[in-house]
Amino acid sequence: MNNKIVIANWKMKLSLAETLELAKKMKNKFKGFSGSEVVICPNSLSLIEVGKIIKGGPLKLGAQNVFWEDRGAYTGEISPSMLKEAGCEYVIIGHSERRKYLLENYEMIHQEFKAVLGVEGLTPIVCVGEEAEERKTDRRDFVLVDQLQQALGGINLLGDQRVIVAYEPIWAIGSGVAIEPEEAEYAHKIIKISLRDMFGMKVVKNNFRIIYGGSISSKNVKEFTNLEGVDGLLVGGASLDAGEFYKIAKAI
Repeated sequence: MNNKIVIANWKMKLSLAETLELAKKMKNKFKGFSGSEVVICPNSLSLIEVGKIIKGGPLKLGAQNVFWEDRGAYTGEISPSMLKEAGCEYVIIGHSERRKYLLENYEMIHQEFKAVLGVEGLTPIVCVGEEAEERKTDRRDFVLVDQLQQALGGINLLGDQRVIVAYEPIWAIGSGVAIEPEEAEYAHKIIKISLRDMFGMKVVKNNFRIIYGGSISSKNVKEFTNLEGVDGLLVGGASLDAGEFYKIAKAI
């Protein structure tokens, strides 16, 4: 888990045709790329086709969401085993936009997390982060610890199970204004301390990576690459440009 990771979240920004075109550009741009691990998360409808495009190269496939049951009468949902069958190796869980617009709560996120851990070779990317008001009122530490306990509490990780925690300050997402590096470093320390309390130092070292997400670009990425406790990046808008995303991946 020492290698860093950069994850592209394309959200619902592209049509199917645009998604496949960007995937082809990414494949060409990252041909022969080595160093950090690189994951792209397109919309669900294009997962299989994007997987075919990037197959055999350094890029890995991830999904933007998942449901907590493997199968059943759950209209519109996609299970962890389905994502694995589609070629996914990663899946984002509990992104702040889903918490805000679709009212996902951490009880649901906890169930999703457990379900993903039950599928071998599928790594959960669990999102946590505070609102602007929580930051202003100095409640960030409490919020982060509480979110982690609700999402991950009561679960014992097996030796080879991997987990990524993505710290995404909600107020910075899509704003074009990234958090101050020192503030990000502090938040990551709080997350790591909380994880150590929950799982122990050895498990955190061997099984967890903690990454940052929120208005990252090639212009500010170097401010985050060498921060203590930052193991990678979750990139939104800047990942919609193959050249820009490549610069970010190279920098990390």
